[in-house]
Amino acid sequence: MPEVFASPASPAPLASHRERLLWLVAIAFFLQSLDATILNTALPAMAQSLGQSPLKMQTVIVAYSLTTAMLIPASGWVADRFGTRRVYGAAIALFVLGSILCALAPSLNLLVAARVLQGAGGAMMLPVGRLAVLRSHPKGDFIRAMSFIAIPGQVGALLGPTLGGALVEVASWHWIFWINVPVGLFGMWATRRWMPVGEPLPRRSFDGWGYGLLSFGMVSISVALDGLTGMGLGMALVVVLMVFGMASLAAYWMHALRVPQPLFPPALFQVRSLRVGLLGNLFARFGSGAAPFLIPLLLQVGLGMSPFHAGLMMLSTVVGGMLVKRYAVSTVQRFGYRRVLQVNSVLLGLVLAMFGLSSPTQPLGLLLVQLFVFGCINSMQFSAMNSVTLKDVEGEFASSGNSLLSMVQMLSMGMGVALAGALLAGFSDLWAVLGDHSLRALQATFVTVGLMTLAATLVFSQLDNDEVVRPGADSGN
Repeated sequence: MPEVFASPASPAPLASHRERLLWLVAIAFFLQSLDATILNTALPAMAQSLGQSPLKMQTVIVAYSLTTAMLIPASGWVADRFGTRRVYGAAIALFVLGSILCALAPSLNLLVAARVLQGAGGAMMLPVGRLAVLRSHPKGDFIRAMSFIAIPGQVGALLGPTLGGALVEVASWHWIFWINVPVGLFGMWATRRWMPVGEPLPRRSFDGWGYGLLSFGMVSISVALDGLTGMGLGMALVVVLMVFGMASLAAYWMHALRVPQPLFPPALFQVRSLRVGLLGNLFARFGSGAAPFLIPLLLQVGLGMSPFHAGLMMLSTVVGGMLVKRYAVSTVQRFGYRRVLQVNSVLLGLVLAMFGLSSPTQPLGLLLVQLFVFGCINSMQFSAMNSVTLKDVEGEFASSGNSLLSMVQMLSMGMGVALAGALLAGFSDLWAVLGDHSLRALQATFVTVGLMTLAATLVFSQLDNDEVVRPGADSGN
């Protein structure tokens, strides 16, 4: 059902409401990207305040990304069932409430619980916001609209590392969550004023059983990986969770083959580029998804930088990523997906492994160049992976393919951080007898994560040589 802003006889108010809607959805992009980047710089200070090891704080990140991955598949159905304005406003409210509870959390366990609530809000904000823009803008204007609302996301990513470091030094880590509150409250007010009502659509069936199997599988495997270090689970429980998680995913696949309207239709996976793109995303993001967690730890714990100094260093990564965006499409057009993704996956693995050579005696300029190059390569990887995954998904599968990609992105990032945390704990225990075991553990983890990232090269080798990007294809993160 079309969402009406004004009568056809009043085009000026209609245009005005559409522009305000863009600003409203841009708030969600800003909050999400700021929260994703501001937290990493503050992790060592949070660990000290909560009486935890900074090398074992990955659960704070995993809880958010896993919750987001679990709820994204249901976001479209929930928006259709209850209306975009109601769901979008509730999503911002949950995000604000989660932020307040994070700031007030006196222990790591309560902080993780608050991050789950925050992730529940974040999982609904972006998909539902994009859906509102899609329904309110003509097809020819949708690309311009999405480009506009993506800009605040880039600004948030640019401000996050430095702002996080500054807040930790000037005030405390609690303020990285408190700053979400005024922005979120404004977003809630603006939602009631500017968001189209979005009347609930006719009820459509929801594959609740399949959703439960898929969610349980994702949660079990991710918690098992994180339990290797972050949650103190015994090895027996980790193994049981892993087995049940894999069994649940296998049961979901068999369930999807026999029901008429599964959560993700099996026919969707007949699109070869989507199969390769999803698997490539999964393996490549094991490394690139862990980097935002590992790099601030290397700078602060390993190299002894202050939070603000580390945040300034991280700016070079963001700048490198933003600069490469404009060249991503032309590069793939010239060389093709297969060659770009194979070569870039090797470069990504190598540059991650090279962080294992970092030391306090390393020249500052060389480290800046290293961070800048990582930002460039990582951005090219994201752009090419996302574009190849969705380029052949059309018609009735477009929405499912987009949701599936978003879910895999968040899931793989959480799993990457969990694996990095497990590696850090293992290497830290191995070198505990040495005085500099934290730096050695970080160095070894970077080398291992870099080697893991090379596995994506094998996946992308399955692409056809002639698969090149069409002009105007999506190349976002």
